[in-house]
Amino acid sequence: MQLRSLAIAPLLMATVLTAPAAARTGPADTKVPGAEYTVSARLTDLTTTGTRLTGHTDPDDWAGLEAPGTTTPSGVPGVQIDGYFPDTSTTNTNHHWNHDSQFVIRLPDHWNGGLVVAGPPGLREQYANDRIISDQVLAKGYAYAATDKGNTGTEIYKDGDRPGDAILEWHRRVTELTVAARQVAGRHYGRSPRFTYAAGLSAGGYLVRWQLEHRPDLYTGGLDWNALTFTPEGGLLATLPPALRAYPRYDKGDRSAQAAILAAGYPKGSEPQWGWHYSKQWDLLQRVIREELDPDYDGPTQAGTPLCPAGTGAGCDTDYDFASRPRAVHEAVERISLTGNIRRPLISIQGSLDALTPPAAFGDAYHRMVADAGRAGLHRYVTVPGGAHTDGLVPLDRDHLRPMLGDFTKALSDLECWTRPTSAS
Repeated sequence: MQLRSLAIAPLLMATVLTAPAAARTGPADTKVPGAEYTVSARLTDLTTTGTRLTGHTDPDDWAGLEAPGTTTPSGVPGVQIDGYFPDTSTTNTNHHWNHDSQFVIRLPDHWNGGLVVAGPPGLREQYANDRIISDQVLAKGYAYAATDKGNTGTEIYKDGDRPGDAILEWHRRVTELTVAARQVAGRHYGRSPRFTYAAGLSAGGYLVRWQLEHRPDLYTGGLDWNALTFTPEGGLLATLPPALRAYPRYDKGDRSAQAAILAAGYPKGSEPQWGWHYSKQWDLLQRVIREELDPDYDGPTQAGTPLCPAGTGAGCDTDYDFASRPRAVHEAVERISLTGNIRRPLISIQGSLDALTPPAAFGDAYHRMVADAGRAGLHRYVTVPGGAHTDGLVPLDRDHLRPMLGDFTKALSDLECWTRPTSAS
């Protein structure tokens, strides 16, 4: 079971979630502004303890994101709304809707006046954060909303007309849902949320940073966890190819290959994770993200050749060199890049042994970007010793890795105190 969970984190295996069993008996008058379709239900428990039994979550969507044996809060009654906004792409098959821009909104009966909005990590869907974020915040009384980002799975590059369009849609969909969820909460509770937080892991953390840079009017603050960071220097397109080139030599005992991976920014001590990342994430993410931002690199081939050997040449993502690519490619990356110009308080937690978004190239780099933008007073950056990219990777190295979920919940309390100093957290 552990191996199966590890094999899909943080990406999504295709599944079909059937229509929620309780939806027919739920309230029919809960409307979501701008949504094309919604279905609502009153549930005795909005957390995964209840929703996995009633069909209001998808366990495959959050498998592998938590450490084995993790327990989460439960017993939160309220209303859940599932639905989708208008969209032309169809990769999300949840509920047999075959429609992207799906979302979930949860409204607990005992509301603390706040709202937390999240996007999924990797290429997952709207239920990905149900264990690590939704359960945690519902137990504190928050309303919760999550989006699938508008496109899912390993062919996101087929969505949009220009390089970068699919990723830019992620941000539009988070904004769209935040605006709608604030109105839904206001109508449901009779008053608008007093505080709204954006939260997310990995790609979801990237969404948090973008929202606080571009739509600070919507949020009180944000919390990101091992956030992906696109910058004009290339982000994953710059850090993944050196690891892909060196790992096969490292696996054969070449010590110079270890030095090459460390020189690319990967933390010393993360070596026990490298084999798993090489086979499960480094190659796939390099090909998918590169196809989205630089589709001409491999000609008519889409998303390259899996695990092509170093030295293969043109079209091989292992040999990819972002710095030498044409100006148009750099402009596509700049379209989706962060600037560090956050305008609301942000807490970032970063695992010290993260071998997908390693601290040196991601967390540390964004902290410097915030300072360079003159926003250092709005950013608290916390490095978590022994944290991997996801808690589901802890079994790869139990002697050195530890879960970060507790650090996330503590950071949320810290964010509450920071942004609401006179209220109880």
